[in-house]
Amino acid sequence: MSTAEEQTLARVALTWLTEPGTWSVYHLVDRLGPVTALDLLLDGGAPDEQLRATVAARSAGGDARAVAAEAVTRTERLGARIVSPGDDEWPARVDHLRRLRLPDAQRRVDTQTAPPLCFWVRGCWPLAEAFDRSVAVVGARAATGYGTHVATELGYGLADRDWTVVSGGAFGIDAAAHRGALTAGGLTVAVLACGVDRPYPMGNAALFDRIADTGLLVSEWMPGADPLRPRFLIRNRVIAAGTLGTVLVEAAARSGATQTTHRAIALGRPGMVVPGPVTSAMSVGAHELLREYPKARVVTGVAHVLEEVGRIGGDLAPVPRGPQRPVDLLDDDTRSVLESMPRRGVVGVDVLAARAGVAVRTTLRKLSMLEEMALVVRREKGYALASPPTRRSSRDGS
Repeated sequence: MSTAEEQTLARVALTWLTEPGTWSVYHLVDRLGPVTALDLLLDGGAPDEQLRATVAARSAGGDARAVAAEAVTRTERLGARIVSPGDDEWPARVDHLRRLRLPDAQRRVDTQTAPPLCFWVRGCWPLAEAFDRSVAVVGARAATGYGTHVATELGYGLADRDWTVVSGGAFGIDAAAHRGALTAGGLTVAVLACGVDRPYPMGNAALFDRIADTGLLVSEWMPGADPLRPRFLIRNRVIAAGTLGTVLVEAAARSGATQTTHRAIALGRPGMVVPGPVTSAMSVGAHELLREYPKARVVTGVAHVLEEVGRIGGDLAPVPRGPQRPVDLLDDDTRSVLESMPRRGVVGVDVLAARAGVAVRTTLRKLSMLEEMALVVRREKGYALASPPTRRSSRDGS
């Protein structure tokens, strides 16, 4: 039987030989174990021609086991770690990718959505604990001021309520969500499409250092791996599967952030969308997602997000209401009496009762109540509406 170290080494080698998410590799590992699966692929026994060609091409660039051993050594020097299925800190929710099948999928990033073979993790928090109560906040790189403000508020509010904020570390919405969580002193996780030692984009290098100090940098690619364009889309399935829900803040018509939200909805997770101005190109993708997916929910703040991902019945968002006024508490008869008062002048009780359609005795009781509430005043010939309170001007010293 292979040791844990041999299995980890084999998973690293398999990740280098083929891109993460490859279903045929995942099924081989699931059936044979990582060590035997690696031996089979290196001996030319891949189950399909495309995989055999991929393994042969990668093998021409180096020995898979040697590359994996170097990656393990480099990981240790970096102060990072490799987390594999079966480890205590493996986030079990990402294994739900086993059931992800996207209709009409044709591109590799849409068809090869298998669960990860392993993760590289930089940071002290246990990975499973970080993902346990987590929400993804994703969106456009070319975010507007509106989108940046909303993402920052969401990141801060979720972290302030002890939720982990997960995003992709990109410019725009991702960075704003991460910074909001860090400002709240909370936990945030950046899931990368390159090695955890590669700050990409470089402009966010300081942000990645802050995240590594207090949160987690996570990747399916070994240290030194380049941020190739398809890897961002492959990475998105982990953000969708590892979290309890995904919030899309802004997205153009073609956006990887909408792809993340699609995957969350396909997995049965809440897919949430922050609406934007209908004139904004950065909200076109978000609005189209709402039209395409009836299950997607509009959210406008942290309370709405928590209602979607929190405990059933325990995190309901308050219903938006205007400020409560004294008249809101009046019963029907009292309201009728008040509404029947003339805007100016005095009215007698008998005339008022007739106008309100309320008995005279009842009208008298209601007038006494309205007088106590300072809504009407008694005059010599009847009752009048009280004058609204006025503020003294600042020139009076108030």
